[in-house]
Amino acid sequence: MSKAPPKPTDAELEILNVLWQHGPATVRAINDNLSHRRQAEVGYTTTLKMLQLMLEKGLVRRDDADRSHVYRAAVREQETQGLLLDKFVDATFGGSAMKLVMQALGSRQTSADELAQIRRLLNDIEIQNSTSNPDDDERA
Repeated sequence: MSKAPPKPTDAELEILNVLWQHGPATVRAINDNLSHRRQAEVGYTTTLKMLQLMLEKGLVRRDDADRSHVYRAAVREQETQGLLLDKFVDATFGGSAMKLVMQALGSRQTSADELAQIRRLLNDIEIQNSTSNPDDDERA
């Protein structure tokens, strides 16, 4: 059984987001993208050091075939988001998805379109739950 990748830091997550959005890239391309996102210059050596640490942690892979090393994400976006969300919900909301949703919906204006999408998602989840557990109906 392989162990789960470590939780990325905020800076590592920022680099992973660049790789997830744009695909494999050189240190220079990643650094330029980070500088553009932050609207402030990010040091090239800082980006390089972060990528080296991420390589050691198993968050990225490096292709050494060319002179310019190309980095790619070694972890999937959805799985990483799930890991981070699970830890956040456990730590902040005592593991309650309902508390998370209530806080998210109660603290800001939600558009009619967003509410319609949420209703569709809830309906899909109900359908999925009822079809994946047919034994539950027999026990009731």
